[in-house]
Amino acid sequence: MKRISRSIKKFLYHIVSFFDKWLITPITKFMLKIAGFVKDNAKSLDRIAGKKSTLIIVSLILAFGVFVIIDQESNVMIDQYAEVLYDEPVTAVYNEELYVVEGLPKTVDITLIGQRRHIFLAKQAPSKGVTVDLTGLKPGNHKVTLNYSQRLKSLDYRLDPSEVTVTIYEKVSATKSLTVDILHQDDLDSKLYIDDVELDRSNVIIKGAQYKLDQVATVRALVDVDELSNPKAGEITLKDVPLAAYDEEGNRVDVEIVPSTVDAKLTITSPSKQIPVKVVPSGKLAFGKSIESITTNVSTVTVYGQQAAIDAIEELEVEIDVKGLESDKKFTVTLKKPKGITEISEKTITVDVKVANSTTKDFTVNTIEFRNLGNGLSVQALSAEDTSVTVSVSGSSDLIDKLDPSSIVAYVDLDGYTEGEYEVEVHIERSDLRLTYTPKTKKVNVRILD
Repeated sequence: MKRISRSIKKFLYHIVSFFDKWLITPITKFMLKIAGFVKDNAKSLDRIAGKKSTLIIVSLILAFGVFVIIDQESNVMIDQYAEVLYDEPVTAVYNEELYVVEGLPKTVDITLIGQRRHIFLAKQAPSKGVTVDLTGLKPGNHKVTLNYSQRLKSLDYRLDPSEVTVTIYEKVSATKSLTVDILHQDDLDSKLYIDDVELDRSNVIIKGAQYKLDQVATVRALVDVDELSNPKAGEITLKDVPLAAYDEEGNRVDVEIVPSTVDAKLTITSPSKQIPVKVVPSGKLAFGKSIESITTNVSTVTVYGQQAAIDAIEELEVEIDVKGLESDKKFTVTLKKPKGITEISEKTITVDVKVANSTTKDFTVNTIEFRNLGNGLSVQALSAEDTSVTVSVSGSSDLIDKLDPSSIVAYVDLDGYTEGEYEVEVHIERSDLRLTYTPKTKKVNVRILD
């Protein structure tokens, strides 16, 4: 034990002696020499330090030293740089024929951190982008990590987000029939009409998670009129018409559609018909006044639209308000398109109404028509008084004098009536719209038989 203690003391002694000989003693001697030099040359040093040039030189040396230190520190700070790459696409690796993946973002943001030159090189160098490997994962929820493939190891990168929770479903399929949606149809020439759309297939296959397929109510071919380069009457084939799936509320459902596009053959027609313009005055003129004549600057117009609407329309009614009118007046009327009509050859017409003093004359109508009687039913008047009606006609004297009594039609509307006896209202058909027809017999009694 004593031997070990002596060995330790000897070792420590040698260490202290080494530092005393080679460090402490030389530094002490150097400081004593400097102190002696300063003491011996105190006056000379004081004169040098007091000179203006000496102070300038010392200041320049200190300033240069400070500049070098700051420049080195700033280079270290500036050299650290960060840049964000926005909306980088994410690629998932999995068996797309067997599975559907939900919850995976389409893009992420990447923050690159490092020296500016390295970031520049990283942006120029090819990269596999952001990937996530889902190989081997079964249906269900999984928390996965996104990876960014970057060859430059001198950079750090951060993904936002870097981890996501995805849901994997088994992919199933179903067959759906196709329907057609015509987009931007109002952009088509108003004289043209898409009469028929024929697709090159009637069914497609939809693929996806079962719950998504259950939501699909229709699959539609989106025929866009704006894709027609020069639409005109005839047949036009539109290639690669996109398909879309929708639920019952019209919301789009994200499923895979096979094929994703179809070809469509459009039959474009331009049905038209020339019909007369019929002016219908509404409202009562001023007291004692009546319409003497109604003329228009055009008597007929050409209408365009659906074939069924063209076939059904026989005349174009134009209504003018003559309430309180007591003198001649010209009306400018904008023509309204009836249902199914897409274009009228004239946008507006001018109606010239001439007003005259009114006179009144009574006419007897010996026959009353029975209209809208139900099938299998018959009708008869209850008395002789119920078979005729007196009609008071008001208008200009010229029109009254020329009126043919046989042109006055009286009728009763029996729509909805069944077997029994009824008191029904008498109506007068306005054969001449310039005249006012008022039945003096307001109602008649009829019997309906089965």
